[in-house]
Amino acid sequence: MSETGLIEGETLRNVQFSVQNAPAREYENCVFEQCNFTNTDLSGIAFIDCSFEECNFSLAKLYDTSFQEANFTKCKLTGLDFSVCKKFLLSFKFTGCQLNLASFYQLKLRGQKFISCDLTEVDFSETDLQKADFSDSNLNGAIFDNTIVESADFRMAHYFALDPQRNYISSAKFSQDNLVGLVVGLDIQVE
Repeated sequence: MSETGLIEGETLRNVQFSVQNAPAREYENCVFEQCNFTNTDLSGIAFIDCSFEECNFSLAKLYDTSFQEANFTKCKLTGLDFSVCKKFLLSFKFTGCQLNLASFYQLKLRGQKFISCDLTEVDFSETDLQKADFSDSNLNGAIFDNTIVESADFRMAHYFALDPQRNYISSAKFSQDNLVGLVVGLDIQVE
């Protein structure tokens, strides 16, 4: 690590951040492979143009953490509160990740990609998810309340319940097979 607390352009493999000293203050263009951030306090740390592959972030603390163009692949991100991250230039891409019980409350995540993810009981309340892509993702028990999902893609999403009376769904995309997720709050039966 440099004296400025910046690590740039490095690949970090099998690092156990949860048992080591505090991570650097900023990572730029870094790749993290099979690293463990479980219960780690990542508050105030910046991850810029970084990729995370098969990492475990379960219950990490993210207060004022910056994720700019962060790509997560096959990572475990259970119970994370992304709503306390630094909002400026916040952007992610999740592929094959486990995000159960995570919170994205009140975040602006236009164009966000959740591809083949487990989003069980994730809180998307008051989140701006315009043009988001939920392809092949499990949304069982996910909370959509006063959420903007205009032009979002739910065509290949599974097990969602999205009340059109409590959310903004104009131009959102659904398949015939998953339309039942839109009538959950209407007290009707679909057979």
